[in-house]
Amino acid sequence: MIVLRSLLFNAAFYLNTLIYLIIALPTFFMPYWAIVGVAKSWGRTNLFLLRVICGIKAEFRGVDKIPKGGLLVASKHQSSWETFALLWLFDDPTFILKRELQWIPLFGWFTIKGRMVPVRRGKGSVALAEMAERARIELAKGRQIVIFPEGTRRAAGAEPRYKIGVAHLYEAGGVPCLPIALNSGLFWPRRTFLRMPGTVIVDILDPIPPGLPKEQFFALLQDKIEDATARLIAQGRRELAR
Repeated sequence: MIVLRSLLFNAAFYLNTLIYLIIALPTFFMPYWAIVGVAKSWGRTNLFLLRVICGIKAEFRGVDKIPKGGLLVASKHQSSWETFALLWLFDDPTFILKRELQWIPLFGWFTIKGRMVPVRRGKGSVALAEMAERARIELAKGRQIVIFPEGTRRAAGAEPRYKIGVAHLYEAGGVPCLPIALNSGLFWPRRTFLRMPGTVIVDILDPIPPGLPKEQFFALLQDKIEDATARLIAQGRRELAR
């Protein structure tokens, strides 16, 4: 049954994405916030499809902790789930993403229209400087910049591998950082089409105020996210065991 429901969801997910890509075409001639609004709707629709087809629900804790205005959001990254499921949480979100994703026809062009912040991987300090400058511009507009500090998906429970880029953004941005822990990788594992029924929990943690030394911030961020993620993974595994 899980295999059948997973196949059905995957088909619905890609069809839904195609439909939204078509719906979004007029936004090329509109302000950037139009495509952001379409992306939020796409994300909510995907959450609905997951719930009704696969039995995967979502619980968002601590939404009241989200500050208004310019914000750096640092989220754990275990699955493709969070790339769409976090969108609705923020007024004007933009993501840090690989520059190569912007070469994908339509999808990539929409990320450019939505003023997402690209990173040229492999360019070292030059890429960090470019990313920080773009981030400052978007933060000055009051936007919320979402970054996955590990840079790529890590399996639930895997040893963390945080990259220093998030600390450069924190230092350059001068805004609070909102850590997010989650356990999505238990229910939407990476590198498999299977979708396991259960409840993905997102824990929005207390914001870290601006102005801390970069090294202190980097250590604090990892401790906060990893401690909370470990608790969520343990809770999710108990649910799966039942």
